[in-house]
Amino acid sequence: MNRTELGAALRALRQASGKEAKAVARSAVMSTAKLSKIENGHVAPSVVDVERILTALDVSEEVKAEYMAAARAQATEATAWRLFKRMGFHRKQEQIRALEASMKLLSLFQPSLVPGLLQTPEYMRAVLQGKGLSDDQLPRTVAARIERQRVLYETDKVMRFIITEPVLRWRLVPPSMMAGQLDRIVSVSRLPNVDVRVVALDSPQVDVPGHSFVIRDDRMVTVETTHAEVIVTDPRDVALYAEKFERFASVALTGERMRAMLARIRDDFLREQETG
Repeated sequence: MNRTELGAALRALRQASGKEAKAVARSAVMSTAKLSKIENGHVAPSVVDVERILTALDVSEEVKAEYMAAARAQATEATAWRLFKRMGFHRKQEQIRALEASMKLLSLFQPSLVPGLLQTPEYMRAVLQGKGLSDDQLPRTVAARIERQRVLYETDKVMRFIITEPVLRWRLVPPSMMAGQLDRIVSVSRLPNVDVRVVALDSPQVDVPGHSFVIRDDRMVTVETTHAEVIVTDPRDVALYAEKFERFASVALTGERMRAMLARIRDDFLREQETG
């Protein structure tokens, strides 16, 4: 099934459902114009686009599997960050939230910064300011990212985070704010459906960090590079990321040992703030 055939098939599904294009586009977190271009074969839909459209149409699991297989025929996709910036990063956050709403398992490895779902508002602003957001876009994107964090409290989902120790010490915000950020991670780590682990620098390692990645339901990987977001869906490639995640999980600190480490680093930040 090529791009034109997939678009036409999605249009036929929508028409058969009796749903208006505007309603489907809104539920799929995209513009009506984009949905029209996909349906008419003028724009190649990403795997995420197809999944959101099928979810909005409320199709059966059998139909969804068939169409997702066609969408994954192109196993790797890349979207430049400049395109997300043009669209509005707050819209990107809304798209991720829609994706997270349908998943059951998230496995996130992050060697560079605190994962978005664990960030405090102050930390978020520091991260997003580095992306050159306008005065209008920044607060809207922060608000959208905070809204995403509600997924942490959905107990039917399992959320696994692995962070490397340098992330906890990288000073994107002043010491007092870093202390607050570490308290936030500790708090979230106590949720029954959330597993937070930290790879300590003084532990023998079995792998090298490389870059961050997110695995959703063991079937799709999102990788953020300097210039683009890369989506990987080939099962063979997804398996490579899953194996890497488990290697780090096996040597990372968890539970009270992890929380004790964060408490020590937090106290260092607080002492620095008091004597600064």
